[in-house]
Amino acid sequence: MEHSHEVIICIVNAGHSDSVMDAARAAGARGGTVMTARGTANNEAEKLFNISIQPEKELVLIIMESGIRDAILRALYEGVGLGTPAQGIAFSLPVDNVVGMD
Repeated sequence: MEHSHEVIICIVNAGHSDSVMDAARAAGARGGTVMTARGTANNEAEKLFNISIQPEKELVLIIMESGIRDAILRALYEGVGLGTPAQGIAFSLPVDNVVGMD
């Protein structure tokens, strides 16, 4: 089944959601929703990925048309990925139905 919309979920260290939205908007996103969260990674994860884990996180949810998903994910990887202070990860999921978007 082909989906016309998807949601990107980007998890970053606290204080970096504006950078997420700047990168996403530059790639065609119109907006997003920010939620606060707390990470639960353990020491093994820090060693495996060679990064320090900051427990305070922000989740940015972006609903967009499927056609711009790859551009937005690339922009997030380059702008707020694991190699940046945001230490972000992002993934997308299909969305079955959307209302309220023109």
